Amino acid sequence: MKILVAGLGLMGGSMAKSLKRAGYSVDGFDRREVLSLAVKEGAIAAVAEDFSVYDIVFVALPPEAAIRFIDETRFAQNAVVADICGVKGEVESAVYAKPRNFRYVGCHPMTGKEVSGYRNSAEDLFDGASMIVTENEKTDEDAVRLLEDIFVKMGFGLIRHCTAQYHDKKIAYTSQLAHVVSNAYVKSRTADGYVGFTGGSFQDMTRIAGVDEKVWTQLYFYNRENLAEELETLLFELGKYADALRRGDREAFAALLKEGRERKEKLDREK
Repeated sequence: MKILVAGLGLMGGSMAKSLKRAGYSVDGFDRREVLSLAVKEGAIAAVAEDFSVYDIVFVALPPEAAIRFIDETRFAQNAVVADICGVKGEVESAVYAKPRNFRYVGCHPMTGKEVSGYRNSAEDLFDGASMIVTENEKTDEDAVRLLEDIFVKMGFGLIRHCTAQYHDKKIAYTSQLAHVVSNAYVKSRTADGYVGFTGGSFQDMTRIAGVDEKVWTQLYFYNRENLAEELETLLFELGKYADALRRGDREAFAALLKEGRERKEKLDREK
C-alpha cells in the first residue's frame, strides 16, 4: 500500500512519523527544504513526484491550499483522499462540487501544539488522541474502515463519526473560540510587566494566543457563522458577570459562579 502525506508541517510531519512508526512506508510532498529534512531524518521514504500512484493520500494543508491541491491533482482511480483540515463543511462541499475518481473522507485529528512546522512534529503526537471522521451519503464505507485500521495503529485512542456540519459546530466551540479568547485576552494593557504575577491560570489562558493569523483566519472564516454564534454567546454570559460586579451584587455573582461550577461538574460526569 502506497501512502502519501501532502504537507509536512506540525500535523503532516507528525502523521508521516506516526505512520512510519506503525510500519508503513510514506512519501511526502512539501517545500524542498522541508522534504530534504524529512528524508534525512527518515520520516518519509521518498519525495512524491507522481501523485497518481498512491493508494492513500493524506492532505495536511491549510483549507484553501487543501482544496486547491485536491482540485488540481490527478489521483489514482479509487484512491482514498483524506484531508485533515480543522474545518470540514467547506472542504467537503468543494470536493463534491464535481465528479471525482477517488474516495474522499474528511478527517480531523483532535490534538496539536502551540507551535508549528515540521521541526516541531512528533511521532507520538496522536497517541491517545481522538480522530474525527466526517461522513455523508457519498462516503465510501470501505475507505472509512481502511482509515480506521490505520488510525488505530497510529495510536489514536478514540475515533468519532459525525457529519461535517456537526463537526464544524462543535469545533467552533471546543477549539476556535478558545483560540480567539486567548488571543484577545493578551491584549489587556495589564499584561505588561506580568513576570512574577502569574501562575498556572495565566499560562493556561495564554498558551494558544500566538496563532498564525494567515492559517487561522482561513479556518475561522470557513466556519464564521458557527464561531460568531459562540462568541456572541460567550459575550452575553460574560456580560452577566460584569453587570453583577458593577452593581456590587455578591449574591448574583456567586450564583453565576455556582452555575458555571455545576455545569463543569455535569460535563465531567459525561466523559
